[in-house]
Amino acid sequence: MKIGLQIPKFTWPGGPSALAPKLTEIAQTAEDAGFYSIWVMDHFFQLPGLGQPEEPMLEGYSALTYLAAKTSRVKLGTLVTGVIYRQPGFLIKQVTNLDVLSGGRAYFGVGAAWFEQEANGLGFPFPPTKVRFEWLEETLLLAHQMWSDDTRPFNGQHFQLAEPICRPQPVSQPHPPIMIGGMGETKTLRFVAKYADACNLFARVGNDVLKHKLEVLEGHCEAVGRPYSDIEKTALTSAFLGVEKAEYNRTAAEIVETCRSLAELGIDQVIFNMPFNVHEITPLETFGREIVPIVADF
Repeated sequence: MKIGLQIPKFTWPGGPSALAPKLTEIAQTAEDAGFYSIWVMDHFFQLPGLGQPEEPMLEGYSALTYLAAKTSRVKLGTLVTGVIYRQPGFLIKQVTNLDVLSGGRAYFGVGAAWFEQEANGLGFPFPPTKVRFEWLEETLLLAHQMWSDDTRPFNGQHFQLAEPICRPQPVSQPHPPIMIGGMGETKTLRFVAKYADACNLFARVGNDVLKHKLEVLEGHCEAVGRPYSDIEKTALTSAFLGVEKAEYNRTAAEIVETCRSLAELGIDQVIFNMPFNVHEITPLETFGREIVPIVADF
């Protein structure tokens, strides 16, 4: 099993001038500790439950490109990009740029978007759910086309590109892994089976629900004639090591057991965020000593 780190919160001591050095310290410590991947949210407002909308939020792809220059091994991606934020040709070019500049370490995390307050606040389009999923499917189709160096016109229902040129092509072969976030059984998991290389599920729903979602994904894979084993299964959850609130605090051994139970379901990578205290660095070091080496054998 592999372990990833999500950084969803930038409300750290020191204000804006301290963000870059602290982000560098976090990423380099995580890489040294053996984390396989580092992820940021692709949001512009902080999410409900993590803080207030006006709290600091770094733009995803510029933050990842910065981290590409500060690290050398970890994979890098958004968890996940909403298709409403950028025209698809530009988005695919951004992911390609990250992959090239990182030496082939990019994931393309993508989803249909959901945060209407943010869209309204900053003027992003926010069409109905059905349309957002149509945008998502066209974006996935276009990614496959552009990453095969096919420059024929793309004529979708929503997007038309006369010359979808993507040069340079990605370093990753055949292309950066496409990860779709979400657990919808009818569209999201079907798109995973049809277009993606990885899925991202929410561990908070519990193992019984996760097991069911994976069974649904396996059924979609069978329907399109694709090996279920082709899909990397990832799960997102939180780690609370050394936090002040006792009701949240967990031990390294408890986190190892969480990973073990997820591995038994077939999860290949668990992505942890540490919303209370990742900036303190100690939790990352604990992962490196007491968690990453053990779960590597799962």
